[in-house]
Amino acid sequence: MWAGTGEFVMRIAEIYQSLQGEGFLTGTDSVFVRVSGCNLRCRYCDTPFASWKPEGEDCSTAEITQRILSLPCRHVVLTGGEPMLFAELIPLSQSLKARDRHVTVETAGTLYLPVACDLMSISPKLSNSTPDFADAGKWQARHEQSRSAPEAIRQIVAEYEYQFKFVIDEPADCDEVEGYLLEFPEIDRTRVMLMPEGTDQDHLARIARWLEPYCREHQLIFCPRKQIEWFGATRGT
Repeated sequence: MWAGTGEFVMRIAEIYQSLQGEGFLTGTDSVFVRVSGCNLRCRYCDTPFASWKPEGEDCSTAEITQRILSLPCRHVVLTGGEPMLFAELIPLSQSLKARDRHVTVETAGTLYLPVACDLMSISPKLSNSTPDFADAGKWQARHEQSRSAPEAIRQIVAEYEYQFKFVIDEPADCDEVEGYLLEFPEIDRTRVMLMPEGTDQDHLARIARWLEPYCREHQLIFCPRKQIEWFGATRGT
């Protein structure tokens, strides 16, 4: 968004330092920049303050960069919401790369931007993400129509280092993942992770009991949500 002052601004829900809890960089000290706004409304969204009811403050890309650089981390995670909604991500990511920051972008893979990025962390939304009409109203149809964008996925995979994380609630979701991977044979299976759905540690453990052996059997990566184990379902972690 153009601020009329020679600067581009983005609505930011939060900026904080923590440990990466998911994916190849699990355990890495990182700065998280959470953009407020999303083109989807996932049933299980654990950051509704950046999607269902977006909140935050408008910050210029220069201010965001300054706040990131004030924290002692080389790794930066641009997340949301859906950060790829915002063209301002392009100058922000370029600014961070120019300052030798490692940039991860967390995205649902429904949109493409030519950002400067070391790791695209792509979380395609399966049918288990679609909300009930009673909760979402017209967003149910919008979500279902928007959650799959094959051309965006193919362009991202062709241009960036990547990891895929699929949210799994029941065994049928694993069958859906297999169908997805058949549709995109260019995706390297060794970079595909299955992650239990939920923010309650006991619930995550129940899914993990069957999902972890499934991953071993099918040459996929089991992805725990370590931030829940470390901090609980707490904002700013």
